[in-house]
Amino acid sequence: MKKDALKVLVACEESQAVTIAFRNLGFTAFSNDILECSGGHPEWHIQGDAIEQAYSGRWDVMIAHPPCTHLSVSGARWFTEGRKPLYLREDALYFVFQLMVAPIPHIAIENPVSIISGSITKATQTINPYQFGHKEQKKTSLWLFDLPKLHETDNVYEEMMKLPERERQRIHWLPPSKDRAKLRSKTFTGIAQAMAQQWGDYLVEKYGLI
Repeated sequence: MKKDALKVLVACEESQAVTIAFRNLGFTAFSNDILECSGGHPEWHIQGDAIEQAYSGRWDVMIAHPPCTHLSVSGARWFTEGRKPLYLREDALYFVFQLMVAPIPHIAIENPVSIISGSITKATQTINPYQFGHKEQKKTSLWLFDLPKLHETDNVYEEMMKLPERERQRIHWLPPSKDRAKLRSKTFTGIAQAMAQQWGDYLVEKYGLI
């Protein structure tokens, strides 16, 4: 079986970073989001509901990036202080749970450090962009189901630590704007390439793909 026979869904991804990385390696990958894509390949994008796609029976692999707005640890106080209704957090957790138990053989859920570990199940691993060639800090958790942990590819921690705090935590310090949430959620290209290469290699070996 050829690699392009394996169908990869990249859910909640408008940037298409992971989709393009898998496509570059010969896999049939599609991004999926309620937003239009910004990655330049609308022909590889399914605009619509992620849960509908996850339960469609079409996919062999899913990498999902559920919105972190109501899941992040940093924003938890908005709920404890009563400044946001609890149902928003519960709905967000249920959305993640539905993705985790979708009928897809290989699943990865990606999210910044969040309440998912304490509310559903502990993350498989936590990574940072500086482990994959980017001089930035942003702890990101991965929940992996029949996919291996990622190995760092280019650790630039020492070079990063020579930078001012605001530069190495650029994402955190982005100014308020209508696109801030979208910009903060984009997958770093080094991480996207590691996902495609390492998980792709695992799938090639597992299924004897060519």
